[in-house]
Amino acid sequence: MAASAGLEIVAADVPVARVLAILVADADRRRTVRGYSTQPARVRLSDLRTRLLRDRVFGDPGRLIGRLKRRGLLAEIVAGGGEKAYEVPFPDELRQLLLDEVARAETVEPGPVTPVPDEPAEIRAMDGEFLDHLREVLHYRLEETIEFGRTFDVEELAKYLKGLFGEALYFDSLISLLQQYALADVPLLAPTGRTTGATGFHLALFGPPGTGKTFSIDDLVRGNPRSGVPPHGLPGRNRYCGGITPVQFLRVGAAYTGRTFNFIVPEFNDWFKYRGMVEPLKLVMEQREVKWETTLGTVGPYTFRSFFSVNYNVRTAGADDYWTTIGDPNFAALEDRMLLRFHPMTRERFRAVEASAERLELGELEFELAGRIRDHLTLVHAIETGHPLLASRFRRRSVRLERPLYDALREVSEKALKATRFPKFSPRLKSRAVRLAAAAALVAYFRDPDEPTVAIGSMETEFSRRFYEEEVRAREGRRGAIAR
Repeated sequence: MAASAGLEIVAADVPVARVLAILVADADRRRTVRGYSTQPARVRLSDLRTRLLRDRVFGDPGRLIGRLKRRGLLAEIVAGGGEKAYEVPFPDELRQLLLDEVARAETVEPGPVTPVPDEPAEIRAMDGEFLDHLREVLHYRLEETIEFGRTFDVEELAKYLKGLFGEALYFDSLISLLQQYALADVPLLAPTGRTTGATGFHLALFGPPGTGKTFSIDDLVRGNPRSGVPPHGLPGRNRYCGGITPVQFLRVGAAYTGRTFNFIVPEFNDWFKYRGMVEPLKLVMEQREVKWETTLGTVGPYTFRSFFSVNYNVRTAGADDYWTTIGDPNFAALEDRMLLRFHPMTRERFRAVEASAERLELGELEFELAGRIRDHLTLVHAIETGHPLLASRFRRRSVRLERPLYDALREVSEKALKATRFPKFSPRLKSRAVRLAAAAALVAYFRDPDEPTVAIGSMETEFSRRFYEEEVRAREGRRGAIAR
């Protein structure tokens, strides 16, 4: 469609593009009532001129509007009283294209030593990949995908992954795929009717090299043709960051303002070795406003709304004590801001990784559900992010939080507190267990499609409870993992 390529507007039109993006977003919100689009999005020329004057932008919007009309992104109509107005056929995509152009124009040019990728082009390519796959699902596999989703849930996903990787390894891959569902950042609805959070979370696998971390967050998600692993994760929503320095990342991050992607970083520990990077990276992980000042200029301020899947390679000294085995000074930065899984290289894990690698190389692993999982994930993500191709066919739903989930998690923490006066686990761990339960509920999205919200059932509650208990045990340094 016309919106698939960049606008490449001139610099003088960038301030106009910024204001128009705001008006398009407002128009898109006004036309939506209780999740349904009631009329086409429309922008009045008088409103645009008024907002431009208020923001002290004195450029003529005619050139940009003419370009958008020729591209089919605006359609001129006559509003009441003969006033000129424009219908916006694809408001979400137009808004993003305008923001891409603003980000492109405002990105600080780097020095010759650290070239920065053409990030707007990268985003357009990823958007195109997602759109192409979504169209394939809608045109050829929609009913099949919905039917698959009626019986698909976190238990079925776990069973599939256990069959591939065994008891010792499947859990990391399961959490990685749940994070893919969580990327829609679906609102969490409290019993009072108030929104108290969202599903999205950062994921970090922490431990020495060779424990299977990269396979879980990258190969399984994006696929690896060289090893015969098909992609299971979202198409066009995972940005691989191998080889990118944290300096480059802070520059390109501005291009993602207002968007939600997942950034896969294979060696996140290297980013913390750069001088002055720890504090900016903390702001990014907290999704707060980022402003970074260097001798080359200032990057930002911008707000990063995306997420991370990272490996943090570190030497450990054993498997029994979660804290004394960690000698990295930046460990707390991840512990406080990410869902973090610790992986010592034990004999059991070595044997499990070795056996899984052998089966993969001998062609004994059958990834028979890869395509179906990816289609299901794409459809759920498109619905929950309000993609225009689905806005009139499916309604967005929040995930409903209820007291039984919190009661189950409190039992775990109370049991641990009775064993020690000085707990080594943070209350934040419980919040991450809640988000994991909500992400697990999205796997069963089509189980009760007529319900106004997505429920966290007993299955998702038990899964979250088991995760919480295992992570508490790891942090308390006690032997033995829970049975799964």
